[in-house]
Amino acid sequence: MAEHPPHDDPEQRKVDEIVSRGPSGAFAVASVATAIVVALYFIFYVVVYLPRGAVQ
Repeated sequence: MAEHPPHDDPEQRKVDEIVSRGPSGAFAVASVATAIVVALYFIFYVVVYLPRGAVQ
């Protein structure tokens, strides 16, 4: 992998700084989406399956 020469452009330096921090925002969005899916699964399970057990 070739290294890039240092840039004198301030915007490019900002972009490089942001990219060097990593994809933390993407992990946050993925975590929230996963939590929502898991919560919906448990809500579906409680609402659909547990009342049948109480009736029998």
